Amino acid sequence: MFTRKFVPFAAAICLSALVTNGLIGCQSKGSDTTETTKTTAADAPKADKSAESTAASTPDPASSPADKPSNAPVANAATILARHQVPILCYHQIRDWRASDSKTAKDYIIPVAAFREQMKMLADSGYHTVSPDQLYAYLTTGAALPKKPVMLTFDDGDLDQYTVAAPELEKHGFKGAFFIMTVAIGRHGKQPYMDKTQIKDLSDRGHTIGAHTWDHHNVKKYQGEDWKIQIEEPKTKLEAIIGKPVKYFAYPFGLWNKQALPELQKRGYAAAFTLADKRDDQMPLYTVRRIIAGGQWKTTTMYRNMIQSFDDK
Repeated sequence: MFTRKFVPFAAAICLSALVTNGLIGCQSKGSDTTETTKTTAADAPKADKSAESTAASTPDPASSPADKPSNAPVANAATILARHQVPILCYHQIRDWRASDSKTAKDYIIPVAAFREQMKMLADSGYHTVSPDQLYAYLTTGAALPKKPVMLTFDDGDLDQYTVAAPELEKHGFKGAFFIMTVAIGRHGKQPYMDKTQIKDLSDRGHTIGAHTWDHHNVKKYQGEDWKIQIEEPKTKLEAIIGKPVKYFAYPFGLWNKQALPELQKRGYAAAFTLADKRDDQMPLYTVRRIIAGGQWKTTTMYRNMIQSFDDK
């Protein structure tokens, strides 16, 4: 049984990255953040179709979370899966590379200038950020979204997300969703993390605070008390910090299994976010797809990959 210790935990390779680079990577098997294609003028941002609103279908009790963002009936899984996917980007550290950063680590570290360029591109291209609550309403009831919606998410709770990313988002009128690993709250060192005051401040400024487990333990390995330690207690702690319900969860490494989905549901989470894997056909609200915005991507590459990954065939 998993015990309450920060080290070691199941994913030793990613913990090693944390120790050596101040970084916890969340990449799933399906995500590739290495830039492998040549960018051309054709890759420049173009108008993209907006998410179309459709009427909600017959409610599916198996899809209804214990603490829904609204009282509206929840569409069934087939209806949710049929809706156009909203592009969702996942970020980790927002800082300039260090000489000690490995090539792999750089996939998760967005240099400050590159991040600013990405946000400007999205704003100049007419994108509007949506919150997890807006996405939930769209998926479950067909509620309208703004033209060219995008969601910006940040994992782990690194301090640079507060000092660099949030001000840059707000410059463009954007809001983000920040998934916090609660064991690291207020930690200092080579890679510092946000403290309670900063987390509450983000929430008070209109950003969404979600849970990212206690210490990044792989959800596929959970047994016994892990559900309480990793899922319940972080939710309770974050709710005490921000004074609001915490309804959303992001899987460490993007990894999940079918056992986890009802466990999250019965503990009051409305939805959960993976990475590039296929969505579950029975509980798609708990396997919402994101892609990592690769630290070594050019802005045009990020845009092209975002469009292609969420282009429903």
